[in-house]
Amino acid sequence: MSARKNTLDVTIMGRTYKVACSDDEREDLLLAVSLLDRKMNEIKVAGKVASAERIAVMAALNIANELLGSKGGGASIDLESYRRRINSMQAMLGLALEPQEKLL
Repeated sequence: MSARKNTLDVTIMGRTYKVACSDDEREDLLLAVSLLDRKMNEIKVAGKVASAERIAVMAALNIANELLGSKGGGASIDLESYRRRINSMQAMLGLALEPQEKLL
């Protein structure tokens, strides 16, 4: 296991972000990016939400709802994997929203 932090360029909804992650978090981060990008693009295509911030919040709510729904299904859940993914998503959301906070 490597604890060394690197930066990784990821693209979400056509925008590129630099995200810090260790080598052993890379695969999970890329899975989280893929999931988030897909969810955000689904919401964008539906056309009901316009701003990137609102799209990100709606995608986060959808993902959280799916996670909570899977708990009731009796399936075994790897909580540590979900924690890593959620932490990665939180970091990405923070990076995505940072430029908008500077505008206010």
